[in-house]
Amino acid sequence: MGIRNYLIEGVSCSGKTTVCDELLRRGFQAIHGDRQLAYQGDPETGTPLPGRCHEHHIWDIEMVRRLVSDKSQPVTFFCGGSRNFHKFIDWFDGVFILRIDTETLRQRLSRRPADDWGGTPEQRALIEYLHKTGAGLPETGIEIDASQPLAQVVDQILRYVTL
Repeated sequence: MGIRNYLIEGVSCSGKTTVCDELLRRGFQAIHGDRQLAYQGDPETGTPLPGRCHEHHIWDIEMVRRLVSDKSQPVTFFCGGSRNFHKFIDWFDGVFILRIDTETLRQRLSRRPADDWGGTPEQRALIEYLHKTGAGLPETGIEIDASQPLAQVVDQILRYVTL
């Protein structure tokens, strides 16, 4: 998709989907990873698994490879979380990690519908734990304060991107 490709990661409610929508609105090529690439599977083998759980939320590696290899756009953003990012993170020119404070996280979680990920008390507890520990996120990347207004978050990301 892009001559340069960037991954935008973060815990649930950090703003990955909203940032993706704003990048698309501004005319950039952006992929909703949680909608377009994700499925429930084993993070090591990719074997599909039934049910819905955080540990099995992975991206289709071959689809990521195809999209990264397509150089028809100057830049592409891949937005979303995956438990198998370690298998493809090196294919990206940069990684952004959206960070928010605990209060913002709780406010955003409180607005989640019960049938959306993060809508149950158990899922919210897991998200708060992941937020606190940083578990499941890339160890390196450019941290972005995603508690700022959306325009500022996207502007900050774009300042780091080679267009």
